[in-house]
Amino acid sequence: MSTVKINVKWGKEVFKDIEVDTSLPPAVLKAQLFSVTNVPTERQKIMVKGQTIGDETWGKVALTNGLTLLMMGSADPVPEMPTEKVKFLEDMTEAQLARHLQHPGGLKNLGNTCYMNATLQCLKGVPELRDAVKQFLPTNISHSGQGAMMIDGTQMVTSALKTTYQQLDVTSEAFMPLTFLATIHREFPRFAEKDDHGHLMQQDANEFWVQLMQVLQMNLPGKKLTSETVASSSADKSFIDQYFGISTRATMKCNEAPEEPPTVSDERLLQLSCFINQDVKYLFTGLKNRLEEHITKHSSTLNRDAIFTKTTHISRLPSYLTIQFVRFFYKEKEKINAKILKDVQYSMVLDVFDLCTPELQKRLMPMREKIKAAEDAKLDRERAKKLGEPVTEPKNLTRLPTSFPDDLGSNNSGFYQLNAVLTHKGRSSSSGHYVAWVRRSQNEWLMFDDENVTPVTEEDVLKLSGGGDWHTAYLLIYGPRTIEYEEKSNDGASGEANATAMDTTTSANGART
Repeated sequence: MSTVKINVKWGKEVFKDIEVDTSLPPAVLKAQLFSVTNVPTERQKIMVKGQTIGDETWGKVALTNGLTLLMMGSADPVPEMPTEKVKFLEDMTEAQLARHLQHPGGLKNLGNTCYMNATLQCLKGVPELRDAVKQFLPTNISHSGQGAMMIDGTQMVTSALKTTYQQLDVTSEAFMPLTFLATIHREFPRFAEKDDHGHLMQQDANEFWVQLMQVLQMNLPGKKLTSETVASSSADKSFIDQYFGISTRATMKCNEAPEEPPTVSDERLLQLSCFINQDVKYLFTGLKNRLEEHITKHSSTLNRDAIFTKTTHISRLPSYLTIQFVRFFYKEKEKINAKILKDVQYSMVLDVFDLCTPELQKRLMPMREKIKAAEDAKLDRERAKKLGEPVTEPKNLTRLPTSFPDDLGSNNSGFYQLNAVLTHKGRSSSSGHYVAWVRRSQNEWLMFDDENVTPVTEEDVLKLSGGGDWHTAYLLIYGPRTIEYEEKSNDGASGEANATAMDTTTSANGART
């Protein structure tokens, strides 16, 4: 690796001591300059000693410490509000439809960046999140003397993510996320760590996932309810809090002093953890085991340390439930995060009703009863068909809402459907390979292995549960399981549903199917 510090003159401004890795193509330097000047890489013209620097190679240019490069190019103006609303499949022309039905593009690996690529593809499979990112407008804007638009680091990351998703939406070719990677390295230097050979080091995908979600939590404003008459419990929440935020309630009770009043505390999370031990064979078991744990702490009644039982339940469910398999643990001797390879099975449909507080369970029951009616109606029709009996197919189907009226982005039933899986192949979090598996439609999945995008089946996705050196599920995103039903209107029972269990989902490219 050869790293030098150069200066770049742009108009009347000079950016000093920009660190450049000459083993990487000039496009990386252009991405760095975009992060400080807001001049798009395709608009930059960089010259030194009469020579123009391209994107792929340095040519005959030899960079040395203190060398000053000349950059020309105009910065983007302050973004304006979008004038076009998001289009879904049913709104597209035949030409647009043909373009969108082809496989979406992958992301090129820029040197051990599969952890980043897999995370971006999994999150892109959440249509509401993708749309919110694409509508992002910077707010903390300042201007340099030359009129360059300057925004803070986290907003630069969000803006670069917006550009990445926009590019992926208009091409089926692999995209090189140089600008996004440059903004991540600038804002979070730990993801820019290199090994002794000067290569970027592999990073833990969950650490990156959490960091990116925190950035989006700060920068994506929450959605507003359409009805102003309904008091929203999401009024001051960010978009991430609305659609990914989990609330839990923990009760701590002293085992040795039953008379001591229990303490109750609330916590907000963005993901649940499934801890793995020898008894955990299924995802739900790992989640449920975490709800009750024994803790040693000071007892005010006994005036000494005592054993407490901490019981935790979920008090608010989000539309999209993120679950991490806690598969890595630190081995002191080898000084690595070793991996637990144990097979822990998960399903396409998840019901978390038993993990919720009694208060939330009560709120979930009305929608659960409607869903049960839908599933029973479907079974009755299938049974009648097998017996050769006449069957009336439902008409005028209505989609049941998946959120509470006063809590946008919540889950109102406790039922989920698997939307995406992020897997790891290897024995350590600091090595190996990450891949994203994303549901594109109800019956179609895609595997995003960096720039390679391949159709896969549900059976392929369920085989990612572990047990060997194959790809192993590390992060899961469960989304809303929606049901369509037909209401009776000819017998006075307008509020009752002649339901049909027709699961629908939202495709990875934004279509409702």
